[in-house]
Amino acid sequence: MLTRKQLELLDFIQKRTGRDGVPPSFDEMKEALDLRSKSGIHRLITALEERGFIRRLAHRARAIEIVKLPEAMERPGFSPKVIKGDRLDAPSGAMPVSNIHALELPVMGRIAAGVPIEAISEVSHHIAVPGSMLSGKGQHYALEVKGDSMIEAGINDGDIVVIREQSTADNGDIVVALVDDHEATLKRFRRRGGMIALEAANPAYETRVLPEDHVKVQGRLVGLIRSY
Repeated sequence: MLTRKQLELLDFIQKRTGRDGVPPSFDEMKEALDLRSKSGIHRLITALEERGFIRRLAHRARAIEIVKLPEAMERPGFSPKVIKGDRLDAPSGAMPVSNIHALELPVMGRIAAGVPIEAISEVSHHIAVPGSMLSGKGQHYALEVKGDSMIEAGINDGDIVVIREQSTADNGDIVVALVDDHEATLKRFRRRGGMIALEAANPAYETRVLPEDHVKVQGRLVGLIRSY
């Protein structure tokens, strides 16, 4: 079974090849899937190749050949959310920030949705957030997402996530986790006895399982802001 992003990329390659006679470039794929870096495209291409849907030919530019299509794409009416080869539709529940009471939150730099980065400690700027997005009492802050390990949870590279400060989490919560007091990452939280599993929402990334005392919860995801 392919992920949504893998299906979108395969569909984009098929349509662009049919239109132009050659596969799209990595830059075109990156723009079509609204990713910030080509590393995410490399991972998707590798996954499609490993699953036998495409083949890369050595020593040739744009040398991608579609070998087969999943059954879903062969059915009439199939249409993934690649819009005009560029952007995705806004989520159906998205609210315009205008006309909504907004509060300013500090953006505390970037958080890794991928390989952990150094812990966040400084305010880079502020952002207006709808008041209805802030859940319950307590302090909130925002972070810019770097990486694509949470794409299947609807969190893309470049998104702004709104975090409520808290030091505990329930299984299944998406949290800001501090690993060994110096690495910060955005992952799904699972407790396994005396161990903590930090799960990605992208099959290209492995789950990290760490002793409980190596992981500190810094906050829980309560909202997301995306620019189109």
